[in-house]
Amino acid sequence: MPHPPSRNQALARQFRLDDFPGEGTPPVDVPCDVLCEDHVGTYRLPFPCSWSGEFWRNAKTGEPIEGVVVAWRIKSKTAGR
Repeated sequence: MPHPPSRNQALARQFRLDDFPGEGTPPVDVPCDVLCEDHVGTYRLPFPCSWSGEFWRNAKTGEPIEGVVVAWRIKSKTAGR
């Protein structure tokens, strides 16, 4: 059984979420940075993604992504951190 996140892990997760202000449904076919989450923690995908209206996909290849997206932001030239 997985352990609940520690206070530091929860704060780190919230800090990362705060950096992705996208709310509601993302715009269709607009390149976005996405924050995903798995059993280890949160991670930013290293490539732009776009919302198809039904699922997230790699904006360059069109392939659906397999990660669980927990936050998004519209990609800008300065958002590549």
